[in-house]
Amino acid sequence: MEYRYMGKTGLQLSVLSFGSWVSFHKQINDTIADELMGIAYDHGVNFFDNAEVYALGESEKMMGRVLKKKNWDRTSYTVSSKAFWGWRGTANKPNQTGLSRKHLVEACHEALQRLQTDYLDLYFCHRPDKKMPIEEVVWTMHNLIQQGKILYWGTSEWSGVEIMEAHRVAQQYGLIGPSMEQPQYNLLERNKMENEFLMLFKTVGLGTTIWSPLASGLLSGKYNDGIPEGSRFGLTGFDWLKDRWMKDDMLSKVRGLAVLAKELGISMAELSIAWCIKNPNVTTAILGATKKEQLLENLKALDILPKLNKEVMQQIEGIVQTKPVLPEH
Repeated sequence: MEYRYMGKTGLQLSVLSFGSWVSFHKQINDTIADELMGIAYDHGVNFFDNAEVYALGESEKMMGRVLKKKNWDRTSYTVSSKAFWGWRGTANKPNQTGLSRKHLVEACHEALQRLQTDYLDLYFCHRPDKKMPIEEVVWTMHNLIQQGKILYWGTSEWSGVEIMEAHRVAQQYGLIGPSMEQPQYNLLERNKMENEFLMLFKTVGLGTTIWSPLASGLLSGKYNDGIPEGSRFGLTGFDWLKDRWMKDDMLSKVRGLAVLAKELGISMAELSIAWCIKNPNVTTAILGATKKEQLLENLKALDILPKLNKEVMQQIEGIVQTKPVLPEH
């Protein structure tokens, strides 16, 4: 397994990591989660991603049970949580969502309990909170680090401007600013990583924990002929995913990539994940899997990297045609 430093920090994350969104509690049970996390760890994965809102807290509870049973050396892996939406769903009351000091602190304590750990390695603001003073957010995260409850804090799906504002506040008050962002990045969703964040990478430094490198499975090719039973596009409450990705123009691009992958003698998933982690600004790409075979296939993406030479990358570009157009200097 290859490891990369997370932005301008000393923390090293495995280039491929393992996440629980959608799958934990909704698609798999403790036994399968135990098997998959074990396979990931044995292959060098050292980052396990989670959030308060995943399965309304049940995802973190499941991961916590697995980690307790595994009894791995706590210094050998990193675990995260994210706060914003709360875990009570429609029962959320005021102060049980958002990025107020009250919610961030209480959500952190709840995550520690569910994950059965003394501290979080990474703690994310899961979305920007337009109603909250950025000073309150930065101060709260700084204090949680000072208290030893979290080691690094970051953002998820924030804009470049919002991240820079957090750094401005941190610099103004001598606080610890955000170290990482969790954006979506894949062959069909590229603007933030290849355009909006470019100046951040060059200046303040930014680690990235990529979610959905396979566009929720679309780039694995499994939806080329419809929606398989049990897949996430068919799950209750995930119609928005289906509406986002199941479009003729996107499916046409994926089928074109499938032809190229076949010529290279690799799977669509291997091609798509390898393309994602080839970007040097990607710290880690989060894998989601419900089956052993699926996870093992995805982990092979590291071995595929040498095949993605300049010619192949140009072929990929010719098929997807999604590269952001940057302003001329």
